[in-house]
Amino acid sequence: MPGNEAESDLALLIRAARGAGEIALRHWRQSPRAWDKPDGTGPVTEADLNVNVYLETLLRGARPGYGWLSEESPDSATRVNCEHVFIIDPIDGTRAFIAGERVFAHAIAVARRGVVTAGVVYLPAMDKLYAATAGGPATLNGVPILAANAASVEAARLLTGKPSLAPEHWRGTVPDLDRHFRPALAYRLCLVADGSFDGVLSFRPCWEWDIAAGSLIAQRAGALATAPNGEPLIFNAYPDPKSTGLWAAGLELHQELRGLMA
Repeated sequence: MPGNEAESDLALLIRAARGAGEIALRHWRQSPRAWDKPDGTGPVTEADLNVNVYLETLLRGARPGYGWLSEESPDSATRVNCEHVFIIDPIDGTRAFIAGERVFAHAIAVARRGVVTAGVVYLPAMDKLYAATAGGPATLNGVPILAANAASVEAARLLTGKPSLAPEHWRGTVPDLDRHFRPALAYRLCLVADGSFDGVLSFRPCWEWDIAAGSLIAQRAGALATAPNGEPLIFNAYPDPKSTGLWAAGLELHQELRGLMA
């Protein structure tokens, strides 16, 4: 993949993320209209939809040949015929956004032939912009970041939900995990990328728009981000754009966790 193509895409994604942040902050803590989606996948707000319209107009206007996969847009099989596709979560952490919390993010990525080549995760309420290309470093506000590499599960601080402690996921006894949680999955991956935490675990299927940008950022910071069986994450799947789960951690910790899996 030509490096200048990914760099050009990244510059576009950064511009888009900052514009999305301006829109979201106009609604944040202003009691935005919110309702539950009819398919039972969670809440949505007028801010989610406004950001989605802005991103689609800007990004597809700049790259009309790219496909489109967004949490807030009707899906179409035509995207799988596109060499490139935008993978978008207009607001990751909508519940946190509704509650007026700062931990919500815009997750914006480009994938080429199933592999993410550029990604941005932007938290506008904290002005934290994580970014990476497939051939460059992971950065936070332009400064390179590195993932931690805990030597053992016992020494690791892991971002994961309570369902990860279910016995059926582990060989023998459930490990004594130092478990923490953050609302937005894209942000969790970035917290691994910047060394704040040692890993992210999810045994549940993950939507592509939640993990595309963050998984690239974590990997370019030195972590591994894979499906639970260790296989690479593949993007632009259809009709069900999900991974089987997600493991992201430094090499040694990733290998140890896989060895403990059922």
